[in-house]
Amino acid sequence: MSNDIQHKHFTRSEMVSELLRKKALTVIFTLILLSAILFIAGLSAGSTVLNPLDVVKHLTGAGSGEHNFVIHTLRLPRMLLAMLAGAALGVAGLIMQGVVRNPLGSPDIIGVTGGASFAAVFFLTRLAGSVSIKWLPIAAIVGAAAVSALIYALAWRKGVTPVRLVLVGIGLSACTGALTTMMIVMNDEYSTTRAYLWMTGSVYGAKWSDVYSLLPWVALLVPLSLLFAKSANVLETGDETAAGLGVRIQLHRIGMLAISVALAGAAVAFAGGIGFVGLIAPHIARKLVGRAFGYLVPVSALIGSMMVALADVVARTAFLPLDIPAGVFVSGIGAPFFIYLLYRSRHQ
Repeated sequence: MSNDIQHKHFTRSEMVSELLRKKALTVIFTLILLSAILFIAGLSAGSTVLNPLDVVKHLTGAGSGEHNFVIHTLRLPRMLLAMLAGAALGVAGLIMQGVVRNPLGSPDIIGVTGGASFAAVFFLTRLAGSVSIKWLPIAAIVGAAAVSALIYALAWRKGVTPVRLVLVGIGLSACTGALTTMMIVMNDEYSTTRAYLWMTGSVYGAKWSDVYSLLPWVALLVPLSLLFAKSANVLETGDETAAGLGVRIQLHRIGMLAISVALAGAAVAFAGGIGFVGLIAPHIARKLVGRAFGYLVPVSALIGSMMVALADVVARTAFLPLDIPAGVFVSGIGAPFFIYLLYRSRHQ
């Protein structure tokens, strides 16, 4: 009798797991389809409006080449860079929220993006005249890594707890923000304008070299984050439970933080300081597929890529001939969402 009960229970668990898997796959397929539609629409929209069918023909190699410059040189690298940066920020935010176990955790809130922005602005205002601009992405990534290491060191006390990481991160974020503002104020008008535009977040003027430089980071680190799926699910239950199940907490936390920092730093390096994507995308993903990390990674990546791409399409078409930074539109959605999260968490 007991074996029959166990068999029924096991079968029921398998059915639930299969239903969750089918739901997640349906969501992922739907998001891929929506991303493809957005991609074609983004290549079609602009000061020169193109027929979506002509865009599809061009992408499949069946086009006449009439719009080659507009599609291939101007819009295609811009859309790809926006989607890659959004995917990187979405996964970086998901990992960060899992590590700190806080719904408000994201690279821009914790201070990682602030470190990248500080390093990039320092480069633009102090070194751009003497050092090749090609080193800007490296500067941003190094800045993000340095601030992250400092956050971890200051939060360390016989280990690192999520609460200390958040508090130290917010404090350092404020410091890097103040230093960045001071550098901008104290420099000439040209450097200030250039740095401010970069800080706002924009993929204006994206080149194929930018796409080729960012692609390896996303292609390598997003799948790599899936290796931490099991430990990430366990860590959500608390450190004591995770330790009891044999998870090496600090090692896994450092590994996950390293991936989050690298993704956020790379995205900020090529797309500027686009905020709130890492905050919003994981929350939407959890509403769609639950809390299983293995499903959250691709869904967060797809939502993040769509957010930045859509923001950029609106930014460059809504106020023609002006080209507004995409970060302005993302922040317009993200700031109220952040306030909502604060309000919802006020009694926790």
